[in-house]
Amino acid sequence: MFESVTIKDIAKALGVSTSTVSRALNGSYEIGTETKKLVLEYAEKINYRPNPIALSLKEQKSHSIGVVVCEVANDYFSQAINGIESIAYNRGYHVIITQTHESFDRESANVKHLLSRHVDGLLVSLSAQTTDTSQYKYLLDKGFPIVFFDRAATDLNTHKVIANNFKGAFEATETLLKAGFTKIAHITNSNNLLISRERLDGFKATLEQYGVEFNAAYIKHCNHGGMIRDEVEFALKELLNMAEPPEAIFSGSDRLTISCVSILKAMGIKIPEQLALAGFTNSDVVQLFDPPLTVVRQPAFRIGQMATEMLIKTIESKWPVEEFSTEKVDAELIVRSSSQKI
Repeated sequence: MFESVTIKDIAKALGVSTSTVSRALNGSYEIGTETKKLVLEYAEKINYRPNPIALSLKEQKSHSIGVVVCEVANDYFSQAINGIESIAYNRGYHVIITQTHESFDRESANVKHLLSRHVDGLLVSLSAQTTDTSQYKYLLDKGFPIVFFDRAATDLNTHKVIANNFKGAFEATETLLKAGFTKIAHITNSNNLLISRERLDGFKATLEQYGVEFNAAYIKHCNHGGMIRDEVEFALKELLNMAEPPEAIFSGSDRLTISCVSILKAMGIKIPEQLALAGFTNSDVVQLFDPPLTVVRQPAFRIGQMATEMLIKTIESKWPVEEFSTEKVDAELIVRSSSQKI
């Protein structure tokens, strides 16, 4: 069994008190130069490392942040996590990452586990199934620091960092309309998510502005967000088998966009000749697809950084934080040939 070296072990070996060792390791001016040098050299020699659990109990802080996301393999979230870590580690915080796989039960279990690890705060992006946010409300009411990013809870008063989903959806739909497509379908995530509702609102607003009638039959919700391939395939087949099938699709999330490309290719549907496509994704390889994809790309890395900065500021505040802000960051539309009429 692994046994770590303690301050007591160092004190015993050097014939000094544990308080002397502790002060020397902490750089206290109360300890003489020779004693400090002796302790530090011995600690280095035996590869002494402070026990993080003991430190957390002493300081009532673990210097760790819990992160709740749907899936690390998702391009958006992997980039956001890189942003989170870039700030957290520089500020002396470790990051513990958990995945919900779009399950409310798993999200609740993850939050409970992170709290049992005594994290100092949470960065949360809600699962597609989550409608009950009472566990977060309870924690916020107790003054526990939580920041939502990307998928935020509308009913909770805390810091949030989100993309301008309405604008991103508007611009993607507008690109398809300007290319000459009027029969446009929208494949999106669960309606439980605020991002789904905002992107659908942006889609509808564009149609209205361009005088195109909204067709509710062209809207398909995939409640697992593209994580179940059959769900996306079923939605696409329903659309393509309609009496008046769509000419183009606007897909509302990272995984849905990539799934649509893969499934349409397997079905022998040519993009954009038979069906044009534009959608949200942060994949770094979509310009290499045949054809290259028109995408709405979110600044995921920056969103992760902003959320982490807000959380650490809340954690380290000497006074209870009572004023919160929602930061809305613009996404970037990148037009390529998948949305062009041929």
